[in-house]
Formats: sequence, structure tokens, C-alpha cells
Amino acid sequence: MKFLRKQLDSVKHNFEKGGKLEKYYFAYEAFDTFLFSPNTTAETKGAQIRDAIDLKRLMMTVIIAMIPCLIFGMWNVGHQHFLATGKTGTFGGEIMIGLIKVLPIIVVSYGVGLGIEFIFSTIRRHPVNEGFLVTGMLIPLVMPPDIPLWQVAVATAFAVVIGKEAFGGTGMNVVNIALTARAFLYFAYPSQISGEVWTFLGAEKATVSGYSGATPLAIAAESTTDVVTNFNAFGAGWADGIYSLWNMFLGVIPGSIGETSTLMCLIGAFILVATGVGSWKIIVSVFAGAWGMGLLLNMLGSSPFTQLPAHYHLVMGGLAFGAVFMATDPVTAAQTETGKWVYGLLIGMFTILIRVFNPAYPEGIMLAILFMNVFAPLIDYFVVSANKKRRIQRATV
Repeated sequence: MKFLRKQLDSVKHNFEKGGKLEKYYFAYEAFDTFLFSPNTTAETKGAQIRDAIDLKRLMMTVIIAMIPCLIFGMWNVGHQHFLATGKTGTFGGEIMIGLIKVLPIIVVSYGVGLGIEFIFSTIRRHPVNEGFLVTGMLIPLVMPPDIPLWQVAVATAFAVVIGKEAFGGTGMNVVNIALTARAFLYFAYPSQISGEVWTFLGAEKATVSGYSGATPLAIAAESTTDVVTNFNAFGAGWADGIYSLWNMFLGVIPGSIGETSTLMCLIGAFILVATGVGSWKIIVSVFAGAWGMGLLLNMLGSSPFTQLPAHYHLVMGGLAFGAVFMATDPVTAAQTETGKWVYGLLIGMFTILIRVFNPAYPEGIMLAILFMNVFAPLIDYFVVSANKKRRIQRATV
């Protein structure tokens, strides 16, 4: 590390004011502060609050929380490949296939996103923030493993430019950046991300008899019989029991790279809550809202999808991943404590409503979070207004 520090210091004068590479100073600073702690300090006068948490450490904590989903997702990509082709694979072989498919998606996501960030930093003459460290990992985790790399690049560029930089950069975006990328692909290239083909098959494209590659949500949305209430019957003939409640909780099913395992998402939730980075109120309220709406539809609905047991909704699709890593985004979520409960409950409720009543969009968590991102400031406004009225009433009594 001393050698690297010395090399950075030896070229620093080229990027400082008056240097021949002055306009690229903030790009240099981004690399420097990524590798080493900055040597700048706050004002020495006045009261100072010392805290070990800064934006970089906060983002790294989120990335650490996503590692269980990433590792499990890579294994599951390989596992689903061997399951679909009817072959037997070793643990190492499954991990290797996962690496081959997932690693390029991560590289493209970070390469395109950070490249755009550096360009905007150079043009606007402001520091490169660490916000994309998390977004660059979230985007691959919400993608299916067979997504074309050029689509990942286009979606990332769209999300960073339109969803973030157009509003002023890190901390100024109105909606979640990673979900913006997924929504772009969902509407622009639905055939690759609609939920019908989510398994990497390889060059041979040969599958066992009856294999479809559809996600549980896609199957449930198309069901016209009581098979919805009996997921053990899903995939009968090629993988009996693959869509059992337990398998969906563990995540050994087709789906997006990092979204299939509710268990891994809960491990990530524990890390975020324990470190104070994620709001447990939002996470709990999203699950509560989804479960409550599922129960209500069980009592009032008559179609097969409305009769899906409420607890199945909690382990299907990306609800757990969205509740833990997307809904808790500190920039786009509600900020008031009461508002967090309202925000989370509405996300959970809207997720189930979209799933059940609009089968064209079975993955309702994406649209629900984006919708509530827009209304989060309004929720906080009403909460703050209500608090002001109560305080004024107490003061006048």
C-alpha cells in the first residue's frame, strides 16, 4: 500500500490547480479516496461531532450486506443450469457457471456507471461520490442471468443519466437508480426480463422435457386452476417440488440473480439493521403490508391468484430483496419515523395489488417502490404538518 500511496503522490501535482491534467482532478481524487482515507478535515473551530460513518463506509456496509445474495445467486445460476439441462453438476461446477455469467454483468454495470460518473464529474467540476458503489452491485442482482450485456450497459446508462445526473447527482435522485434500470429494460426489452426465461442454458439450449424457465410469479399469474395453492405441482415432470414454500424461501428457483433467496435477503437485513444503515421500520412494514393485503384478497377474491396464501407472496419474486435493499434507500425513502411506516405499508400493499390485478406485471415490488419513491416527500410533508398542528394545540391549551 505504501508503494501505491507513493505513486499517487508522485502524479498528484499534474491534477492540481495549474497542472496539465487539472480538469481531471476530481477523477484522480475519486481513485485516491477510494483507496485511502482522505487527509482533509472539517473546520477546527466550534463544536465537532466525531463519527466513524461517512458516505463511503455506509455504502460499503450495504455492499457487505448484499454479499450473501450475490454468492447464493451465483451458485443458483449454476444449479438451475444443471437442473434445466438434466445433468448432474458439482458445487464447484455450479459456482463456476455462476461466475462466468454474473461477473461480466457486474463488470459492465460498474464500468458503464462509473464511466458516466467520471464524465459528469469532469464536466461539472465536482467530486465523484460513492453512491454508485451500491447501485453498481444492485443492478446486476436484479437482472436475470441470461440478460444480454449490451442491455445491461444501456439500462445502466439510462438510469445514471436520466434517473440520477439529470437531478443533480448523488443524493438528488427522486427514484431508486437500480430499479430505474430494471424498469427501463422491463418496458423497452420485455422479452428478456418478463419472467418467462430466467435460466442460463448454455450453447446447447437442450432442456429436460417440460421445462419452461418461468418464475413462480409468471406461473401463478397465468394459472387458471387451483394449482396456485399447490406449488408442489409446479414443474411436475421435470423438477417435482421445486416451487415448494421451503424452496422459494431458500431461493433454489429460477429468478433474478440476487432476488430468489428470502433467507439471504434476511441475512442482509440483519446486517443493515444491526449497523444502523437500514431502517427496520421500512423492512417490517413492507412485509406487513404485503401479508395484510394478501390476507384481505384471500377473504374477498375468487380468482386463483387472489386465493394464493398470503405467506407465499412474502417468498415469491423480489419482495424480500426490494424491502431490504431498495425500499430502505435513504435518498428516495420517507425520512420521518411515522412516514417510514406509512411508506413501507403502502409499498407492500401496492406490490400485491399489482401482482394480482395486473398479471402483465407480476413483479409488483418494482413498480410499487418506484411509485412510492415519488410520494415519499408528500408523506413526510403530511407527517411534519400533523406534528406541527399537535404542538401548536398543546402550546395553546
